[in-house]
Amino acid sequence: DYYIRLEQGRDKHPSDQIVAALARVFSLDDDGIAHLRELARPAPRRSRAPRRPERVTPSLLRLMRTWSDTPALVLGRYMDVLAATPSAIALNSCSAPGVNQVRMVFLDPEARNVFPDWPRIAAETVAGLRVGAGTDLDDPRLTELVGELSLKSEEFRRLWAKHDVRAKTAGEKRFVHPLVGELGLSYETFTVNGAPGQTLVVYHAEPGSDSAQSLALLAGLPVDAAPASSPAR
Repeated sequence: DYYIRLEQGRDKHPSDQIVAALARVFSLDDDGIAHLRELARPAPRRSRAPRRPERVTPSLLRLMRTWSDTPALVLGRYMDVLAATPSAIALNSCSAPGVNQVRMVFLDPEARNVFPDWPRIAAETVAGLRVGAGTDLDDPRLTELVGELSLKSEEFRRLWAKHDVRAKTAGEKRFVHPLVGELGLSYETFTVNGAPGQTLVVYHAEPGSDSAQSLALLAGLPVDAAPASSPAR
């Protein structure tokens, strides 16, 4: 209850001892501790200027054009897909520019077929959304997204109430594709300098593996010129 009061801004500036005690009680990892410290020492609130649409820089788009066989995408602060290579779009329709990945995971019935590890993916998606939101929980776009998903998805409502915070830096993910079957891929994430809140996600397969062969097949599928991009609100 005390942690929730901190996140809602009803209790401010707890002592360092309280912060350390909360971190121990909840067994927080590094991401959770960093988020807790942000809550405990909030930055002064300024008048909110209208947020500009998120766009990918032309130089990053040019770089992504050289990755014709590599699934890669750029996510915005609220997990909107801002740009993607043809391989990323061929691998998974939720990687198409303009798609909000949180909304897709919880509201698109096809997501449970695409992700065989759906419960884990769902939990990681919500925890990642909290990282992107930081302490600005009054952001109108976040409020709109969380409100919609809370009304339409019991699973999202339960996971959001857990207050888990976890940045995705690297890991593995399984996909099921209707043409090539199941693929097991590793991914790495990179923050985009000069574009706060944007993350570049790059997938790759073990060389010589069945998944690598499947990726090669997907790279040969006809997809519009890439990387496609779309501004997000």
